[in-house]
Amino acid sequence: MKKKLTQNLTLFYTANFPKKFNSNSTKRYTVIMGIGGNIGDTKKIFDKLILCLKKDSRFTLLITSPLLRNPPFGFLEQNDFLNGIIRLKTNLCPKDFLKAMQRYENKFGRKRSFQDAPRTLDIDIIFFDDKKINTENLIIPHKNWASRESVIIPLKRMK
Repeated sequence: MKKKLTQNLTLFYTANFPKKFNSNSTKRYTVIMGIGGNIGDTKKIFDKLILCLKKDSRFTLLITSPLLRNPPFGFLEQNDFLNGIIRLKTNLCPKDFLKAMQRYENKFGRKRSFQDAPRTLDIDIIFFDDKKINTENLIIPHKNWASRESVIIPLKRMK
């Protein structure tokens, strides 16, 4: 099912987006991550990511948002993006969580050619519990999250 928000923004509802997976977990940290992509069958890639995260004992999936189709920013000569939000729990520290997510990006064919380039899968750590981190490799909360429709709209629609 899809719901048009504006001319450029459309919400999509699929089997895994939005979905409640678990309501509780004994894991220590709550993480809100953004996912995005615009190369290949993005919905299928997102479904495969959900399957991988469900099987990975380091994570407990809690809930996902609907998916938002939205135009690119930065580099505009590319296809629209599909974006969503995943909330999960983990015992990994932020640095190890980042490494794990970068491995998933690579597994699904992510190439880092230039900033804002087209991609198969982009995973951003929006929030990591209530931590504030500002290093060369990791900024939490994610830089500019509050001004991005691709984060705000799916985040608001999580139940």
